[in-house]
Amino acid sequence: MADWLAIAVSFLYVFLALGVAEALRKWRGYSVDFTRKFIHIAVGMWAYGTVLLFKERSAAIVPPLAFVAINALSYRAGMFKAMETGEKGRFGTIYFPISFAAVIWLLWDRPHLVVASLMPMTWGDALAAIVGRRAGKHHYTIGGNRRSVEGSVAMFLAGWLATFPPLLLLAHPPLSTGLAVGVSALTALGAAVVEALSPWGIDNLTVPAASALVLVLSLR
Repeated sequence: MADWLAIAVSFLYVFLALGVAEALRKWRGYSVDFTRKFIHIAVGMWAYGTVLLFKERSAAIVPPLAFVAINALSYRAGMFKAMETGEKGRFGTIYFPISFAAVIWLLWDRPHLVVASLMPMTWGDALAAIVGRRAGKHHYTIGGNRRSVEGSVAMFLAGWLATFPPLLLLAHPPLSTGLAVGVSALTALGAAVVEALSPWGIDNLTVPAASALVLVLSLR
């Protein structure tokens, strides 16, 4: 696929996800917390589309960089109600596409690492928030940030399960199943620890960075 067409497909995919989330919010009564996580997961999963459709990294970073600006505008003007909480000082929707673009640029020649670096944040963070809110009974505080043990465990397990497939399916030459399992577990553990230490919103930068670092060091 030509890169200009891949860019068009990328925008279509993300705006479709935003549209579905807005429909869920308006017509099904889903909370913004839910639709925000829905968008977060949908956008993160586009990492697969990015490495499979684009030919050049310079084109692949265009959609996430564009959404840095679009999301910043939405944050200020409330354009996309399905992903805006209305709370000032929470820039997660802006930070995540920055991380997306950085991972693409730095790891483009290793597509399995591009996808794997984003999976702990995509799935782990989203499910950690859901589990922590609904089932969190054992809480701890680090640096003023309150987390739940249940949420952190969910972050680790979801991150592990989500990081394993790209390592197994996209690596060239292929990784052994045992190595993919071990490295994905180590990556998820590092992501869970960093998420627990990060202030709200900043984890959209720190978790992908930590995940990428663990992966690069583990698979040199």
